[in-house]
Amino acid sequence: MKVSSAKENILKRIRQALSNPVPVPFPNSEGTSSVYQPSPEELEVKFAEEFSALKGKFMYCAGPDELLEALRSLVQVRGWKERQVICKEERLRDVLSPLRLVYTDEIAEAAAGITDCEYLVARTGSILMSSAQSSGRTTSVYVPVHICIAYVDQLVYDIKEGIQKIKEKYPERLPSLITLASGPSRTADIEKTLVVGIHGPKEVFVFLLER
Repeated sequence: MKVSSAKENILKRIRQALSNPVPVPFPNSEGTSSVYQPSPEELEVKFAEEFSALKGKFMYCAGPDELLEALRSLVQVRGWKERQVICKEERLRDVLSPLRLVYTDEIAEAAAGITDCEYLVARTGSILMSSAQSSGRTTSVYVPVHICIAYVDQLVYDIKEGIQKIKEKYPERLPSLITLASGPSRTADIEKTLVVGIHGPKEVFVFLLER
C-alpha cells in the first residue's frame, strides 16, 4: 500500500523525535516525594474536619469508658435490638463486652456493622481498610450504618503513607483488597442529583480513642 507524502512526513517526524528524546523540562517534578505538604494541624483535628465535611460522624473518646458510653447511647437512640449489629473481630468484641450486645453473623440482618481499620488518612478524611481484617470485604459495605473504631496511632497524613505502612505490615503477602472509604456512599449518576447510601452505608461513624 502506498503511503501518502503527508503521512510519510508525519511518521518521519515521529521517528526523529523518538531517536532524539526531548529532555524533561522539569526534572525535579518526578520522584517519590509527596506533592502534599503536611498540615500544621494535629492529624486528629485534620481528619475530623475532612471526615465531617464528607458527612461522616466523628467522635473523639479519651478512653474505653467514653467509647462505651457513646456506643451505648447510639444503640439506644437507634433502637438496635439483639442480633442487629454485626462485628466479626474478636478483639473489638472484647473491648465492647460491657455493652452486652448479642451480635448477628448474618450480614443481611444487620442494621449496623462495627469494624476496625488499617489506618485513617487525615488529608482526605478517609478510612483505609483491607481484606486482611477479620471483618473482611463485606461488613463495611453492606450494612446501613458502618461504625469504625480506630486509635490515634493509626492516623497518617496522606494515602501514600498509609499504603507504605500496609506494605510494611504485610511484607510477605499484601492483602488482596485495599480500599478507601470517605464518608457515606454517594452518587450523582441519576440526573446529577446527589443520593447518599446508594452503593454502601448511609451513615459512617468513626470513634477515635487513645490506646
